[in-house]
Amino acid sequence: MGNFSVMKKRGGWMNIPLGAIPNCPPGLEYLTTIDQLLVKQKVELLEAFTGFETNNKFTIKNSLGQKVYWAVEENDCCTRNCCGPARPFDMKIMDIYKNQVIHLNRPLACSSCWFPCCLQTMEVSAPPGNVIGRIEQEWSLCFPCFAIKNQTGETVLRIEGPLCTFSLCGDVEFKIVTMNGDEVGKISKQWSGIAREMFTDADFFGINFPMDLDVRMKAVMLGACFLIDAMFFEKAGNQENDRPGMF
Repeated sequence: MGNFSVMKKRGGWMNIPLGAIPNCPPGLEYLTTIDQLLVKQKVELLEAFTGFETNNKFTIKNSLGQKVYWAVEENDCCTRNCCGPARPFDMKIMDIYKNQVIHLNRPLACSSCWFPCCLQTMEVSAPPGNVIGRIEQEWSLCFPCFAIKNQTGETVLRIEGPLCTFSLCGDVEFKIVTMNGDEVGKISKQWSGIAREMFTDADFFGINFPMDLDVRMKAVMLGACFLIDAMFFEKAGNQENDRPGMF
């Protein structure tokens, strides 16, 4: 923490760093001392029992189990229930004081690998209105691939997924690699038990990245986690649709 002073944590929340951190968008100070995030989706009882799609809500914690952010999906009822997992959405990621520190935007795009001209993307802003990066799907028949771009549009990292995204009593890992192919982290969809896996689309994810990674790219990795969740692990009407590769 250096010479930064910290405020007393409240209600299980991570300590809030205070002081000037060079080149750090406001609200991302939390990420400067983090190399892992845990993303837990809230179970919605209405959705679990009826299959009626509701707005997703998430808690984002550090490796000590302290809350860092919480996230809320924003779209309308018609879009959620007509478009299902392919739906476009905005997501607000907020701190303990309900200040929006990160904004995610997923536009509507075809989810099929047979349409390489219309692939999935997500834009990440921090603070809202200030674009810090993008996640762009790369065309692939079998292995999911994504380019991680910075605010200037330069690809700085890639994400490579597995051939099979079925979560059968185990984790599903998406590797974070450099442009040279070196693995530097991963996004893992974690097995959460048979009942939760079968009857809800409420997932657990872990995100690992280098401690010294640009704080903006850490925020973009968080956005990549939500895009991967929507593409591969979101269920329509609580019906399992995890599948091989991009099919």
